[in-house]
Amino acid sequence: MLGPILRGEKISLEPMRLEDIDTFRDWLSDLEITRYLLVRFVPSRRQEEEWYDHAARNESSVHWSIVAGGTPIGNTGIHGIDWINRHATTGTIIGDREYWGKGYASEAVRLRTGYAFSELGLERLETESLAENHAMHRVLEKSGYIRIGLRRRHVYRGGTWHDAILFELLRQDWLTRNPA
Repeated sequence: MLGPILRGEKISLEPMRLEDIDTFRDWLSDLEITRYLLVRFVPSRRQEEEWYDHAARNESSVHWSIVAGGTPIGNTGIHGIDWINRHATTGTIIGDREYWGKGYASEAVRLRTGYAFSELGLERLETESLAENHAMHRVLEKSGYIRIGLRRRHVYRGGTWHDAILFELLRQDWLTRNPA
């Protein structure tokens, strides 16, 4: 599914648009941007169009573009939603390097997390991040995620193995931190 518009102070989360897929492909072709992602290869335009069509129809995921000043700067989503057990995984990418380190990812995670718990009624969110991705760890922990595990030698990149850290956030912990 494509998520509804969620407005924050610096950014908004908006439904992804088909006309932005070339921008998304550009991000995925930049090794600096994808160094912490599981994506290894740049999808063709047709593959990206097929992915978009599937994402728009998939009832077990919600996808957004992260938009600043009318320009898409990244993507975020809730994936693999288990509607019975009310849990899902999450992910975020800031694809435009100009926006790195300025709080945009933190706001996107906060908006997405609030939607997951208040609108979707989920109970638990989980995500993982490569051990070297310290900036994302700070974003997640700032939003209340806690480290729950380590996947050793989980991803092979740049000729070496990398560990992945698992994080979770429970609805009650979120509500305690965000009582509004």
